[in-house]
Amino acid sequence: MKSRRSFLAAAAGAVLAPQPAGRAEAAPDLDGWARVPGIRRRIRPPRFPRRTFPVTRHGAVGDGTAMCTDAFRQAIAACAAAGGGRVLVPAGTYLTGAIHLADNVELHLEAGATIRFSRDPADYLPVVHTRYEGVELMNYSPFVYAYERENVAITGSGTIDGRADATHWWDWSGDPPPSERPDKNLLAAMAEQGVPVAERVFGAGHYLRPNLIQLYRCRNVLIEGVTVKDSPMWNIHPVLCTNVTIREVTVDSPNGPNNDGCDPESCVDVLIERCEFNTGDDCVAIKAGKNADGRRVNAPSMNVLVDSCVMRDGNGGVTIGSETTGGVRWVYAWNCTMSSPRLERAIRVKTNPDRGGYVRDVYFRDITVGQAADAVIEVALNYENKDTGPYFPDVGAIDVRRLRAGRAPRAFNLIGNPGNPIRGVRVADSVFEEMAEDDVVRGVTGLVLREVWINGRRVDSGG
Repeated sequence: MKSRRSFLAAAAGAVLAPQPAGRAEAAPDLDGWARVPGIRRRIRPPRFPRRTFPVTRHGAVGDGTAMCTDAFRQAIAACAAAGGGRVLVPAGTYLTGAIHLADNVELHLEAGATIRFSRDPADYLPVVHTRYEGVELMNYSPFVYAYERENVAITGSGTIDGRADATHWWDWSGDPPPSERPDKNLLAAMAEQGVPVAERVFGAGHYLRPNLIQLYRCRNVLIEGVTVKDSPMWNIHPVLCTNVTIREVTVDSPNGPNNDGCDPESCVDVLIERCEFNTGDDCVAIKAGKNADGRRVNAPSMNVLVDSCVMRDGNGGVTIGSETTGGVRWVYAWNCTMSSPRLERAIRVKTNPDRGGYVRDVYFRDITVGQAADAVIEVALNYENKDTGPYFPDVGAIDVRRLRAGRAPRAFNLIGNPGNPIRGVRVADSVFEEMAEDDVVRGVTGLVLREVWINGRRVDSGG
């Protein structure tokens, strides 16, 4: 297995980028879109040998009640031992615990197939190396998981059902016991103290929720066609991966806490296209590790493309953060439609002076927003109401073109830190039709509005 550094170096033109030096003004590069064709050419889905391993041949029964964990394990092992191929899930409902993918394995769900995950936390043990909200630890296995694998895929037209609800998994997010809060505090303290990851052991007796799908330190990843729903928390979470394609996926998980749709974290060369998100948190959230642990790992997210997606319910349509510590750069989103009474923001960058890191060279164009429940565009460096701290984030060089918004409380919510402004936001050729309240703009330098209309009035400004 290649190292993480070799993964990044292998992406042509995608060199490891240090945090941009200094705090000078940084207007967005008006030719930044010229990078997209090169990034797009590098992102290529993996291919698999034409061998098929039905899980039913290994004892799986699609009646929704028989446990099929061993059948999935055996089918994946047989496929990998043969040199790779397709592990086939036929029509039916298959109850299982954790599924761990191997090199050169495509997990394919036929039409009418549902993978239905157990609600027993013991079915996600032993613990594995994972990330919880940007911090590494040993915890319950994500439901579909791959660690340090090459050429892995989840495809088909079936459904991956996490089966979380108010009495299973989601109840851990609240304050009454069982609650994740003490464990979150413990994990954060371990990271700050530099406790080795192997000694940050949670799992049984603890309450940190696993993700539905997590690919960790993988190369050449494809998720295509499937519907995913009702995760304990984040639905699709590639971490420290290179060459990731997520295509024509539906995330239908609007009611769960922290039910983000797709969260590429510390990844390079990612394509998210023609997907539909209806989520209980951010639809797409690009992340890069958190606080002390993010500084230790020090791996950015770079070259992320979001093309022709639909965002419905969610805290944000396309979001960066709040975990920004390793840095986020060269993000592009275009031809996306966002609208719902429960979509809080369309475009959002969120971080604070505990997170640090940078967010630079972020580009949006041809975005249609029907309605939003808060600001259409938010860049806030005071996430969780933290204005000051030891690690001010460096945020700027953000470019928005040809955005049309129908109805929302306000067009802009732009909030820098005292003495640490947002540096360089450009909005051009955009219309905000029915904004009910005044914009909030403070702690921003280099704000440029060109051919921008709010409530029928042109509001151009800046150099």
